[in-house]
Amino acid sequence: MAFDIDRHARSEAGARRLLEKYCWPDGLPVCPRCGNKKAYALAEGRLRCAGCRYTYRLLTGRFAGLAGLTARQWLRLAALFAAEETAHAMAAALDLAYNTAYKAATLIRLALLAESLDGVAVLRGRLGSELGFSGKTLRPVPADAPLTAVPVFGILERGGMVFIDYLPDMTPEDLLHYNLHFSLPLSRLGAIVYSDRYQRYATLVTCGAEVLSRRFVEVAGRAPSVEPSREGFWPYARERLARFHGVTARKFPLYLKELEFRYNHRDEDILPILLTNICAFVPDLA
Repeated sequence: MAFDIDRHARSEAGARRLLEKYCWPDGLPVCPRCGNKKAYALAEGRLRCAGCRYTYRLLTGRFAGLAGLTARQWLRLAALFAAEETAHAMAAALDLAYNTAYKAATLIRLALLAESLDGVAVLRGRLGSELGFSGKTLRPVPADAPLTAVPVFGILERGGMVFIDYLPDMTPEDLLHYNLHFSLPLSRLGAIVYSDRYQRYATLVTCGAEVLSRRFVEVAGRAPSVEPSREGFWPYARERLARFHGVTARKFPLYLKELEFRYNHRDEDILPILLTNICAFVPDLA
């Protein structure tokens, strides 16, 4: 769906009409509780399901409904996110508190994660809880709060597409072990440590592991660093991750999944896809 975002964002009514097309593509309201498509209109934009009698609004039960933004604010913020603006820039442009803009950007990233191949499994597991996601709610977790278990991801590239696998059975200690005893080359980008090719993966990557930070001098001395690649996903990701000064272990999984999405849609207008994702129902992880 190609459109002029500025035209739709001129008024709250216009913005709402556009979001309705993403929430209700066939023009019928959908109950977030039972899925019934018949509802009665109530005051102030509320609807009552004709089936289960649940009262809801356009964004109830959807990722976009968790941020407290108006429809117009969502359109403008999604456009800024598509343009790779920071949360500080979003807050300034929309006259929002930084925490509000940051939460909305986090919700977009969670929506992208949920839509990825292993997204629901990731959110339902320990990592989803670590990211602050539980059931259908997003708990505020400080971005610099430590993770109880630092995750490792495998980057798989096929036919110009990238697939980032969360590897729950692998730890940063395993990377250190492979480097010290099997000469797996490692390199570092701030708190991010990444490997050379490992089995089917082009790269293994992790962020914020103290065991690697403490022993990286030894790691670097025991094995050659990773030979820089000039094409593919990881050079693309490295350049963008370097823009985020001080990426934390807690932020890293969401940034990595965001870059997976951007890379796989690098020749497309991603704004309509973002709107589709934020207007999707939050998966029930309870």
